[in-house]
Amino acid sequence: MEWERAKSYILIFFLLLNLGLAGLWLMEYNRYMMTAEQERIIHAILGRNNISMYTRPMRRTPPMRPLNVSAFYYDVDSLLEMFFSEPCQLINHEGEQRFDCEDTDSTLIISNGFIAFESRSENGFRDTGLAFPRYLLFPQGNEITRAAATMLTDKFIDTYFPNFQQDSIFYAHGEPHGVRVIYRELYRGRIIHSNFIEFLVTAHGIRQIEMQFGRVIGHGGTTQMIFAPDEVLLTFVQLVRLRAQNEPLVITHMDLVYFQEYFRSDQPDVIYNAEPFYRIFIQGEDRPFLINAYRNVSID
Repeated sequence: MEWERAKSYILIFFLLLNLGLAGLWLMEYNRYMMTAEQERIIHAILGRNNISMYTRPMRRTPPMRPLNVSAFYYDVDSLLEMFFSEPCQLINHEGEQRFDCEDTDSTLIISNGFIAFESRSENGFRDTGLAFPRYLLFPQGNEITRAAATMLTDKFIDTYFPNFQQDSIFYAHGEPHGVRVIYRELYRGRIIHSNFIEFLVTAHGIRQIEMQFGRVIGHGGTTQMIFAPDEVLLTFVQLVRLRAQNEPLVITHMDLVYFQEYFRSDQPDVIYNAEPFYRIFIQGEDRPFLINAYRNVSID
């Protein structure tokens, strides 16, 4: 009889303990949740400053750890195999490696961690591997469509960089006319903004490829609080206040990514911290505003 009563007390104790833990978890979860009132207030402030927001800000932003990323360092032999089908002339000039291939009329430059490839041949980059009917390439005069451009660039990414995903696409301004497609590395569902591959695609295929990335090692450092989206939007308002007085601005997208602002070494054993950054995209512009989530400070 006493044992049955003791078991009942134990069950009640564990039930109360679980309820208590659930309450603590709920309090912690809601601690980093933006309320509907906060969202209403920030929309009102945006509206008073001639700014509209056609997307909802993130509702929950818990503390985040920085990401360890190595300095820019590349396997040159792999790059040459990727871009050229035959040996090319190497020219070293003040820390810059330049590979010229006359037969394919292509150039590859590796300088301070930045990779730039350009093809001037009639067929563009040799490894597109796709042919398009003319109506798909030129539905509007001599400009390639976004769909046709991404079919070419997706093939390149799937072949060489499957851990990258398409991040943005827009028509290139100036010469040559074409479509720019940008891919960025994805790590555990989060974009690494500073690890990118950017293409320029014209009616002649892939004409330019620019890339820069470090090796992702994993999370490191201590978990830190980040600023809430409404606080970051207030900083954004300060940045564009004068501009918005002359023309209305529309925020089309806002997200949270990792970004390493400065790399000062090309040695693979040097490690940097990529920190969380908010990106704010506005209508009519190809590049986002970047605001550090730890410090709520914008970078130029």
